[in-house]
Amino acid sequence: MSREMAIPVQGEDSPFLSDFDIYLFRQGKHYRLYRKMGSHPLTVEKERGTRFSVWSPNARQVSVIGDFNGWDPSCDHLQARWDESGIWEGFVGGAYEGMRYKYHIVSHYNGHAADRGDPFAFSWEVPPATASIIAQPRFEWQDEAWMAQRKAAGDLAAPISIYEMHLGSWRLVPTDGGRMPTYRELAPMLAGYLSEMGFSHVEFLPVMEHPFYGSWGYQTTGYFAPTSRYGSPGDFMYLIDYLHRHGIGVILDWVPSHFPADQHGLGFFDGTHLYEHASAERGFHPEWKSLIFNYGRYEVQSFLISSALFWLDMYHVDGLRVDGVASMLYLDYARKDGEWTPNRYGGKENLEALSFLQNLNEAVYGHYPDVQTIAEESTAWPMVTRPVYSGGIGFGLKWNMGWMHDTLQFFSRDAVHRSYHIPELTFSLCYAYSENFVLCLSHDEVVHGKGSLYARMPGDDWQKMANLRLLFGYMFAHPGKKLVFMGGELGQQSEWDHESALPWHLLDIPAHRGIRYWIRDLNRVYREEAALHVSDFFPGGFEWIDYGDSHNVALSFIRRDPGSGTTLLAICNFTPVPRNDYRIGLPTEGVWTEILNSDSEYYCGSGMGNFGSVSTVPVPFHGRPFSAEFTLPPLAFLLLKHRGDE
Repeated sequence: MSREMAIPVQGEDSPFLSDFDIYLFRQGKHYRLYRKMGSHPLTVEKERGTRFSVWSPNARQVSVIGDFNGWDPSCDHLQARWDESGIWEGFVGGAYEGMRYKYHIVSHYNGHAADRGDPFAFSWEVPPATASIIAQPRFEWQDEAWMAQRKAAGDLAAPISIYEMHLGSWRLVPTDGGRMPTYRELAPMLAGYLSEMGFSHVEFLPVMEHPFYGSWGYQTTGYFAPTSRYGSPGDFMYLIDYLHRHGIGVILDWVPSHFPADQHGLGFFDGTHLYEHASAERGFHPEWKSLIFNYGRYEVQSFLISSALFWLDMYHVDGLRVDGVASMLYLDYARKDGEWTPNRYGGKENLEALSFLQNLNEAVYGHYPDVQTIAEESTAWPMVTRPVYSGGIGFGLKWNMGWMHDTLQFFSRDAVHRSYHIPELTFSLCYAYSENFVLCLSHDEVVHGKGSLYARMPGDDWQKMANLRLLFGYMFAHPGKKLVFMGGELGQQSEWDHESALPWHLLDIPAHRGIRYWIRDLNRVYREEAALHVSDFFPGGFEWIDYGDSHNVALSFIRRDPGSGTTLLAICNFTPVPRNDYRIGLPTEGVWTEILNSDSEYYCGSGMGNFGSVSTVPVPFHGRPFSAEFTLPPLAFLLLKHRGDE
């Protein structure tokens, strides 16, 4: 495709701003602003070049500098629009696709002048370089089959199992000095691995351009550009397309909660606090040392919501995980008394951020009802996943941080002490249906001195591995969608290090290979058995059998598919002591077939079990009319399926 045809001159995709565009922008309702702002190659009166547009209302002069003019700020001046929108625009001949550029902005205030990257740039230089690049992402998509059925794959009743990963440290390329792989190199490796492991979706830690690699992408500067560390925008499109063609959904981690103060970025953009709040108590994050968006400014809302829809429009992504929602919702987040000012009602809720999040979710689902937005919200804010029209925030799903914290705290305890802490496991069922939850064992739990999941398990090596298998089994049987951070499926022993690849050599060790097989089989059964996913968010799909056996430190519960009537029995033994002749009350007579046993020798367990099945007897127990005696292996998870009178 020629540069002349990259962007049509007429229609909604035209880079020329209309009066209606300006109206929507100033109302916070322009959701495709990237089509109008930034750099767009085109031909004007037979001259090839690029049209530039940048919002800089407090500038007295704006020029474009770049490869096309020797980076001379006196050459290519933009003109302020007549409508007082604060937008500067103009055409620069000879500015071609692939050339680098920045905006040289001279402020009305204190003679402040700075060279800024383009907030709407589709591509950036490879960091630490900081220039934007004229680009028009284009790709011949071949994922029609996936796009036609992805609503079913991401439905709240579907078996959603997410593999969370950091692109740069999943694997390295050993034949080329141990460098990071490219998007195109990752595509076949990742698609094959995820298919083999049975994950339905992959979630990438932020791929949006970021200056500091050690931020893992959470310090975003390029809200419309995938990082150039791994290739071009077209290369990233190739990766997503490849995953889609192999049946894998793609979720992007997206960060509207804060942004870095790097000089080339959004901070103090036109010599004023344009994108961020002017006051430190609203505009500076004390924990992350970053800046906070001014959600009350409508132009900022247009910018952020346009970014969200951009990834859905241009990159076909299937969901957005929204980072740091709690930090947005609370004025006192990470602040002491006296460091924040209450809202107009005297409360600590950030009403502007709340309105923004509601507008965001309405915009996303209004345009893409077949995707999901996922909130990282760590408090008990109500109705995060309920519709905006009913008073909710409008997310589709929410990370269950409470479950994650309580469960890992329980599992970190020595088995001898667990009998006193069973409520750490059972409390989650008191609120399991208040939101649409994702059970997450995320990257945040294997960094900053917390240790790996393996390292947090008590006991010797065998017990650590058994505890890991038990943890994953309990997770997959518990109501809620699933998320596992990369390395967890290997039984990684050390903390995650973004500078190193995962320790794939561990798979040479049978016990670590067993963890991988176990998660693969959990994913398979999770997909096959509707009882484990169709009623994740409705109480009719779950029933406790016994949640109070503190003496044996065991739990048992039912998962049920109300549609078919299929019933599964989950049993957990949280001690290294086998339990023989362990009686459990059951609602239905017949044969219960063991379909998963984490203590199987195949997973490097001890090989204890129930010889494939257990039959009930008409002995009432646990308030049920039937019961059966089971063998509970040490530190093990069992899943049995009711087969009737076989």
